[in-house]
Amino acid sequence: MTKVLVIATSRKTRGGITSVIKAHETGEQWEKFHCKWIETHRDGNPIRKLYYLFTALIEYILLLPFYDIVHIHVATTQSARRKKIFFYLAKWLHKKTILHFHPSNEKFLYEPNNKKLYRNLFSQADLVLVLSEQWKKWIKDALNVEQNIKILYNPCPNIKRHITAKENIILFAGTIIERKGYADLIKGFAKIASKYKDWKIIMAGNGEIEKAQSIAQKYGIEKQIEFPGWIKGNTKENIFQKASIYCLASYGEGFPMGVLDAWAYGIPCIVTPVGGLPDIVIDEENALIFNPGDDETLAQKLDCLISNNDLRTSISKASLQLAETTFNIKTINQQLGNIYQTLSK
Repeated sequence: MTKVLVIATSRKTRGGITSVIKAHETGEQWEKFHCKWIETHRDGNPIRKLYYLFTALIEYILLLPFYDIVHIHVATTQSARRKKIFFYLAKWLHKKTILHFHPSNEKFLYEPNNKKLYRNLFSQADLVLVLSEQWKKWIKDALNVEQNIKILYNPCPNIKRHITAKENIILFAGTIIERKGYADLIKGFAKIASKYKDWKIIMAGNGEIEKAQSIAQKYGIEKQIEFPGWIKGNTKENIFQKASIYCLASYGEGFPMGVLDAWAYGIPCIVTPVGGLPDIVIDEENALIFNPGDDETLAQKLDCLISNNDLRTSISKASLQLAETTFNIKTINQQLGNIYQTLSK
């Protein structure tokens, strides 16, 4: 009977890794392999962070002898440093190890200290899971590691789509930070806002809200942009059901959960070709694409999608196809179960 310890951030933490593991919890493999989620980190003050790390480590030490596979989710540098002790304890007890890599961008892999950190971890793991073919290429290029690397896509959530009248909403959902390109979205929309006075942006998320509001005021579109804060539950479902366009102007991603959410709801997306997206997105077929920082082209893409209902409909259908096939949550969970089964032999 193979048992799996899952090492990751708290289920109470906002972000992509938590969403991915919650999706994994819904699969048959979670029960079949007796998966146990140990929560190592939670957003907050240093005392809370130390408490989570310390209690997680104690729980891990007590449980580790009774488990066979340790599935560790890592993001960027601080995450990897926290998880090193969990990884090396597992290696010391001859447990099978999976490092599941959720990066925010590829640039940090090329920094000398990070190259050493990740090369040591990845070269010793039994398996490294990455979010796309492009991430395999970056790891090979930056770290010269290519063995035991496998792609496992993040899944689209399993949601119930309703026949709801769409509203003139451009949606962004995620942490409002510079890397996400929220300023470019505001600037791009400002170029066409007077032409589409009945359209608005809903910028849902926590982070630099006051700064974003200031930029909206500077460009005179403060009445066409709303900041509901971090959305979840019925509020999130209601907004995603009504949105007509999803836009992510990001400068770096692993594979963005916001886009996966949008695909699940059949919302046509305008995105930058970052992270794992270039492996999947095809301009004017299943998304519209512009380069990071190019708010002029973003304005053109927004104008194109707002004014062309047929294009929105065709991209929406392609988005739903992705959600129901390549990124289907049941399919992804089956693939993860097969990975556990192979490692247990």
